[in-house]
Amino acid sequence: MDSTHPAASASGHPLVASGDAPANAEQLGDAIADLAARLHAATYELLVLIRQFDTSGGWSDAGALSCAHWLNWRIGLGLGAAREKVRVAHALADLPQISAAMARGTLSFSKVRALTRVATPATETRLLDLALSATAAQVERFTRAWRRVDRTVAADETARRHLHRHLDVWVDDDGMVVLRGRLSPEVGAVVQRALEAASEQLRQASAPADDAHGLAQEVTPAQRRADALGLLAESALAHELDRGTAGDRYQVVLHVEGDSLRADGTAGQAVLEDAGGSHLSAETYQRLACDASLVVMQHAPDGTVLDVGRKTRTIPPAIRRALAARDRQCCFPGCAARHCDAHHIHHWAEGGATSLDNLTLLCRHHHRAVHEERFTVARHPNGALTFRRPDGVPIPTAPALGWPQATQGPPLAPTTARLAAQGLAIDPRTTTPRSEGERFDVNWALDVLYVPAEASRPH
Repeated sequence: MDSTHPAASASGHPLVASGDAPANAEQLGDAIADLAARLHAATYELLVLIRQFDTSGGWSDAGALSCAHWLNWRIGLGLGAAREKVRVAHALADLPQISAAMARGTLSFSKVRALTRVATPATETRLLDLALSATAAQVERFTRAWRRVDRTVAADETARRHLHRHLDVWVDDDGMVVLRGRLSPEVGAVVQRALEAASEQLRQASAPADDAHGLAQEVTPAQRRADALGLLAESALAHELDRGTAGDRYQVVLHVEGDSLRADGTAGQAVLEDAGGSHLSAETYQRLACDASLVVMQHAPDGTVLDVGRKTRTIPPAIRRALAARDRQCCFPGCAARHCDAHHIHHWAEGGATSLDNLTLLCRHHHRAVHEERFTVARHPNGALTFRRPDGVPIPTAPALGWPQATQGPPLAPTTARLAAQGLAIDPRTTTPRSEGERFDVNWALDVLYVPAEASRPH
């Protein structure tokens, strides 16, 4: 402890009298327990704000991939920790008793994080009683055992359901490709493992280098699986499964009248042939054409094909290698994804050159944001990039520093004021477990408390 900045209790009174003479151990212990309880209450307030912010979609204003990515960029949380904060914040919305206990400072985030993995409105009362009597380590151990039992029951149910296999693929009215099917257990296991491996690769590509153990969740599990399936298809084509020849990620067929090719898309229509001939917006075909094979078909006014141009790839391999060596990852502020597209800053359809100075790496999410969501990017003569929101506001490379007043006054003064207004008292024993230190029997606790997942869901 730095003697020039004496520790203070929640009321603001210093716990170190002077120099290196500390308060006695009991006083320090009480001060730690008291302040920890206030931190638990303040963490609950933080989770509520995170849930409101995520629900409102405020993180998208800065072009962030998700609320967790925004927290990683804006307040310095590791991506894995940020994802857990978002998950727990949403889970607490359906658990009023656990929420109330945390708001009072009685439950720590460690306990709440474990409880929200298994708790439902039907089971939270009994799980809360356990959490108030057990240590954080015992709660973690119990919830892990609960999940193992859940998985065993679910596996028995799954084995009885898979009787037939089929897979249907079609293009919906809005151009989306729809897949629906049932796979045999052994084939399904292979597909799931492949999707998990692809999801992990995408997760690592989007995670900062110092957070290699973040949770495997990006935006939603369903969106992550959809991205992973696309990655598997691209990998299959790259390994010459496309009728014996190396396949392209996309082949964009651009139908135009005469020899016109306008950036605004008014002179032609773009068609993605392998998706049932779905028509694309001008912004979407420009994004795909940044880094894909392109075939231009010229039509007469009556629809007759006048000419079919050679298939060309817009980014030569040598330039792509140089681009990857220079940028290494997505260049959008706050993004560290490594699975990226090459983006033309000044699109080639508008006269932009396919040169290193006119290219930058963007992940799929931010590539779409620049083309379809009206974010913009410009390169300065010194090589620096500036990204702007759709309203023209620049997006800083790093967030601004917090407000100076946030560090002034007694620790957690707003939380203390809120607790006082609600008549909630916190003392050094607020977070102390109710047990007397007796041995924790996980099997007995499961026998008493466990409710199958299906039975605990509201009907």
